[in-house]
Amino acid sequence: MEISKTKAAFYSTLSSKKIRNKHGMFIVEGEKCVTDTIGAFELINLIATNKWAETHREIVTEYSALFLEATPSVLKKISSLSTPPEVIAVFRIPEDTTLPDISGRLVLALDGIQDPGNLGTIIRTADWFGVDIILASDDTVDVYNPKTIQSTMGSLRRVKVYYTSLPDVIRKNSVLPVYGTLLNGEDMFKTELSNCGIIVMGNEGNGISKEMRELIDHPLLIPPYKENSHGESLNVAIATAITLATFRNR
Repeated sequence: MEISKTKAAFYSTLSSKKIRNKHGMFIVEGEKCVTDTIGAFELINLIATNKWAETHREIVTEYSALFLEATPSVLKKISSLSTPPEVIAVFRIPEDTTLPDISGRLVLALDGIQDPGNLGTIIRTADWFGVDIILASDDTVDVYNPKTIQSTMGSLRRVKVYYTSLPDVIRKNSVLPVYGTLLNGEDMFKTELSNCGIIVMGNEGNGISKEMRELIDHPLLIPPYKENSHGESLNVAIATAITLATFRNR
């Protein structure tokens, strides 16, 4: 069945957080992201060109009741990408947002991350290092932002993001060590690190908020190679990758 103009027009509005939240839907674009994500969320529609459908008969057959054919020009109208993909999936945003037990686990806590690309890259990095729970402050960018989804490259299937009050979670899990990257922290490469705990990563411009800094009991520093000659700071996604690699190497 071919997608209707009305439905295509509606799906094009899902780039807006307000519309996503109102209707409980988000879109995933491109073959890798779609094939990696399908099965992890409730599928509403699978939209693709006839050419893509012909070369992916197994997927189209499995989800035949939800499949809609579209021309490249229609996909371009729905897509948020500069180069529109041959396939787009529309998924239901999960309603169950209950945070699972994090005791004995290594989790990330994102304090005010604003850039969707950074968030997506952090999710992808967490997946690589076996961290499957991310706590996000309410002012962190929406995980279902199309740019975030694209940057995860399918890792959202394995990494769950929970929007919550970070201070409340930390207080409720007081037995867990709380780490955070701060300029006055201890050299991360020389510090004893636990295999469980909460790692706080801060906002791109302002770093970790004052309220959260007061809850960090293990401040860490990623030391520059040259002490007196270096940039002002690291990109938060890169800092997260270095931090997780260091933890997993202990």
